[in-house]
Amino acid sequence: MNTAINKNANAAPIKKKKPASLDRKKARAGWIFILPFLIGFVVVYLPMIIDSIRFSFCEIRILTGGGYALDFVGLNNYRDALFVDTGFTQALIGGLKQLCIDIPFIVFFSLFIAIILNQKILGRAAFRAIFFIPVILTTGLIGQIDANNAMLESMQSGGINNGLGEDADTTNQILNVMDVEKLFADMAVGQGLVEFVVAAVNNIFDIVNRCGVQMLIFLSGLQSISPAIYESCSIDGASGWETFWKVTLPMVSPMILVNTIYTVIDAFTASSNTVMAYINDVYNGVNGANGNVISSAMSWMYFLIVILIIAAVAGILSAFVFYQRRD
Repeated sequence: MNTAINKNANAAPIKKKKPASLDRKKARAGWIFILPFLIGFVVVYLPMIIDSIRFSFCEIRILTGGGYALDFVGLNNYRDALFVDTGFTQALIGGLKQLCIDIPFIVFFSLFIAIILNQKILGRAAFRAIFFIPVILTTGLIGQIDANNAMLESMQSGGINNGLGEDADTTNQILNVMDVEKLFADMAVGQGLVEFVVAAVNNIFDIVNRCGVQMLIFLSGLQSISPAIYESCSIDGASGWETFWKVTLPMVSPMILVNTIYTVIDAFTASSNTVMAYINDVYNGVNGANGNVISSAMSWMYFLIVILIIAAVAGILSAFVFYQRRD
């Protein structure tokens, strides 16, 4: 009996299973939340991506009995897209130039509108809804209906013929180069800056339409700033201009990074993007089956360029981002 008692005494205590920590529970909930997307990506999108990569390195040969065969040609499709089809390079350069004009104005204009709408003004909720309405109107079924709008197409393509014999490309412009040159006549302003300002002002309709999501992100960032910080600035005698540069702008700098990356991706994948439209035309063009493989090569080159630009933008802006410490 003493032996049995000693054995029980020497036995290792039973370890109780520790409950999962809060971080593990959150991580598990996150994986469950994105599980449908992961399953759809692996089952649907991943095979399409693999086929697209394979098509970009091959040439399609139509078989006499029906069907097709792929002949490996290496980088010939990429070489043809860059050096044979000059339209792709021109569309790519034009798209990058337009991107350099649109992104700064979209980000700063949305920040400007968010700061105004964050003030205590009458009808603030209505104004926020008004600035977000273009985002709703340009998506889904409404966007497809609007794409077939003859009036809008005429306005975007050069305006309605007014019967005066004026150039259709200039009748719908808000400004032209001559107007800005007269304005800056006594200033040492180069032609490049004049053309930049003119292009931005004439594209104000599209810029306002694409500011809705960025405006909401900036609003959430502005509302997360503690009012005590602004009160301390006011007590210290800081002006509104100093408060903006020393408090508001650093505190919303993470949102500037997010909005810039979002705007880059949105601009590169928009249906109105000239490069996307050109790749789609090549895919549906007169080159037969080879248009499919050349458009695949163009798409992957375009994808790599987008990734490089996003990495460059993130790397540059990350050096100026301020993250507030909560401890």
